[in-house]
Amino acid sequence: MLSDSGATVSCWMSRVQMPVTGPLEEDKSADVCIVGAGMAGISIAYSLVREGAKVVVIDDGEIGSGETGRTTAHLASALDDRFSRLIRLFGERGAHLAYQSHARAIDRIEQNAEQEGLDCDFTRVDGYLYQPPEGTVNDVLREFEAARRAGVGGVQIVGCAPLPFDTGPALRFPRQGQFHPLKYLAGLSRAILARGGRIYTSTRAVDIAGGRDARVMTASDRRISASQLVIATNTPINDMLVMHSKQAAYRTYAIAFALNDDSLPQALYWDDADPYHYIRVQPPVAPGGSKLLIVGGADHKTGQAPGAEAAIFHLEEWTRKCFSMAGEALYRWSGQVMEPVDGLGYIGRNPADAENVYIVTGDSGHGMTHATIASMLIPDLIAGRDNPWAEIYDPSRKTKRALGRYAHENANVAAQYRDWLTASEVGSVEEIAPGSGAILRDGMRKIAVWRDTTGQLHTFSAVCPHMQCIVRWNGLEKTFDCPCHGSRFRGDGEPVNGPAISGLPAEQTPAPADQVTATKD
Repeated sequence: MLSDSGATVSCWMSRVQMPVTGPLEEDKSADVCIVGAGMAGISIAYSLVREGAKVVVIDDGEIGSGETGRTTAHLASALDDRFSRLIRLFGERGAHLAYQSHARAIDRIEQNAEQEGLDCDFTRVDGYLYQPPEGTVNDVLREFEAARRAGVGGVQIVGCAPLPFDTGPALRFPRQGQFHPLKYLAGLSRAILARGGRIYTSTRAVDIAGGRDARVMTASDRRISASQLVIATNTPINDMLVMHSKQAAYRTYAIAFALNDDSLPQALYWDDADPYHYIRVQPPVAPGGSKLLIVGGADHKTGQAPGAEAAIFHLEEWTRKCFSMAGEALYRWSGQVMEPVDGLGYIGRNPADAENVYIVTGDSGHGMTHATIASMLIPDLIAGRDNPWAEIYDPSRKTKRALGRYAHENANVAAQYRDWLTASEVGSVEEIAPGSGAILRDGMRKIAVWRDTTGQLHTFSAVCPHMQCIVRWNGLEKTFDCPCHGSRFRGDGEPVNGPAISGLPAEQTPAPADQVTATKD
């Protein structure tokens, strides 16, 4: 499914009534100002208002309109980066704290749903990790031993995951979970408002400053003064480079198929293939609808090959091969995942910033539990309470054994600047179909051109305002994506994802007035 803007729509995005809010129209003061009304921002706000804090949340879209609505909503303490790697990077204690924090996050989601009476489809399920055909039993045994060393409760080796094909030996992780993320978010938002918190939508932050005079300025020139600031925007929009050099933006993909029978047990399933896959079953999201088989994976770096079309094709082809009960593909969508170089997210004080500025980023594919960990950790940091997870999630940490990955990711970023030298993607704007875009060269300029569904051309600088990389067209989501640090922009030039805080500057169209001259090098 597609939205009116041409972006894809996930299975969560329909038939969920969020609280009615509106833009900030006057200056405000608060104990805590949170930028971002997704899973992280709303979860943190909920924890803080329960403690009696005066909280203001702002978002440039609607509640949950960012990456929260683009998850597959696995709630897992069996981490994607595998316990064998986490032990190598952080030691057994660090790996245990990572497991413990995600397990506690699932508990907290369950508690919040029960306490607030949220109808959000929360269910405890088993999780199964299995090897692809090229994997070996030794791979399973190694991860099993690492999980036990990390103190993972109840993990077992089973002969086969309960899937309709032979997986070989697999690991079973009990007490994982799943839910409907936007139903949950809507319920928490109502609870925040009922306790006196304030949420303002269609309100873009354009300037953020901590310290004694901490404040957030909005695009409409409104000021929010606060004692503490929390930036919960998927990737920090208040940081130029430090955090963006420590993580990389990836696109991940999902398809929801109608499930034609009840033969597949409700559980979470993950493999270690390349590209990898993750699978779950969802109860009907609409009255009279079918159960859904949700298959995700096939990640690649934002704005880089192999691209959305190849990823979606792979997921559908793989699902048809493996799941005969998969019916019509009802929803196709993608989301943005921030991958830290050492496998663990960043929650805490923003490096090289004032002491009262906090960030949440680097979810590493565990956005729902990562956000919930932040809702327990950040209130403790603000209140000066000890928290056992503070060190492993500290954004200022340096993990020596991850230096190779750090160097690799930043070398990849540097290589993207070669796009300044490339030719136009098309020979003429006439080749750009309605609803499509392309990058053109006009002399020394690189221009992003989008033709809307009425046929009108819109032209912008193709230079990302964050760090001057050249953006690339994403035909699935109808956006211009930056291959360096993951900023994304709609066809009309407005930002969708940070770290860019402003849109693509408009460019005058060279003569003739209705065309852009596209020259080949």
